[in-house]
Amino acid sequence: MKKLLSCLFILPLFLDAFSQDQPADTLRKDALNVYMTASDYVRKEIPYLNYVRDIKDADVYIITTREPVGSGGSEFSYFLVGQKANTGMADTISFIALPGETEEEIRVKQVRTLKMGLMRYVAKTPLAQYMSINFTQPLSETVTSDIWNSWVFRTSLSGFLNGEQTYSSSSIYGDISATRITQNWKVNLRGRYNFNKQVFEIDDEKISSENNSRSFSSLVVRSISDHWSYGGSAYLGSSSYDNEDLSVRLMPGLEYDLFPYSESTRRQLRLLYSIGYTFVNYIDTTIYNKLREGHFQHSFDVAYEVVQKWGSISLNMDYSNYLQNWSRNNISMFGRMNLRVYKGFNINFGGGASIIHDQLGLVKEGATTEEILLRRKEIETSFDYFMSFGFSFTFGSIYNNVVNPRFGNIGGGGMTIMIN
Repeated sequence: MKKLLSCLFILPLFLDAFSQDQPADTLRKDALNVYMTASDYVRKEIPYLNYVRDIKDADVYIITTREPVGSGGSEFSYFLVGQKANTGMADTISFIALPGETEEEIRVKQVRTLKMGLMRYVAKTPLAQYMSINFTQPLSETVTSDIWNSWVFRTSLSGFLNGEQTYSSSSIYGDISATRITQNWKVNLRGRYNFNKQVFEIDDEKISSENNSRSFSSLVVRSISDHWSYGGSAYLGSSSYDNEDLSVRLMPGLEYDLFPYSESTRRQLRLLYSIGYTFVNYIDTTIYNKLREGHFQHSFDVAYEVVQKWGSISLNMDYSNYLQNWSRNNISMFGRMNLRVYKGFNINFGGGASIIHDQLGLVKEGATTEEILLRRKEIETSFDYFMSFGFSFTFGSIYNNVVNPRFGNIGGGGMTIMIN
């Protein structure tokens, strides 16, 4: 009897959920169908759209990209492409998220930017008669000059400590940088410090392991045209992992982008050639009986990136060698791919591999068992690799408009299967 009463109590709740969660199809049927990756906040703040799950059902699809800018913030760009009745219409809109802005400030900017970009598409729907546009800020006739001349300075310091009865770990990381990015120049100066220590107690014996590094690096690039640029990088540092008490490297270079730099958020094919000199003073004698040495070297890098409605691809290939001995070389390739295969079905791949023949700083005496297990010293190898794979499959209603935060954000309608 108790089970029967429980069923009679729960059944009306399910019937009510399925019967009342069907809004009247009034203006919604005439709303603009948009395909994009939209957060709950965006769907809530821009409710006069139908957020569809498949790009084929969309009147407009939106590709979103995010790139770092000289201020330390990010530039969010939205590429709007019309379909069906909007075929031939396309727009690009963007905004800058400053480094000191909160998540709330950034998403407010995001919504405001998307609203402006979507207006000319919404204007072609019956919902246009209910839209209003306001300008809320008076305009100044002059622009205040930048007293910092585009320079941005940033510093950070973080530490971590944890432990238990037979184990403890501590680390500290510091970073300071100065960046200046303009249309013609890109300058980045950066200093880093990193320290890690772990202590293990095994059978009343304490085993301690430390690793530390410090460095200063700089990059200076000058634009020549919309395809060419030149510049160089410099490095000064030390690393217990790499057996380097002092390492100095200077690498000037020349780069060509097959596509204009102005299209870099959508596609790039960059070719970079660098040539320079490296000097290293080692902590311990190397397997080549060296305590210090210097070498001329060069490198050739190819980078390809593309973002389209079917997904995105990023590929990189690097080659370098020492000029006095071309057998001392390094070849590496890595990339990632996100593809929309079919309606609701997406796959992603990632991976990379390197052929390594340039480990000049390996310690002659080798590494202890502790250093090998904790990866405190560079170990001899002729290759390394990594790989990742995943897919997602979503089906159900094509619309994804409603935001319901009750019992946490567990998604809207339909069913999603994800394997990573």
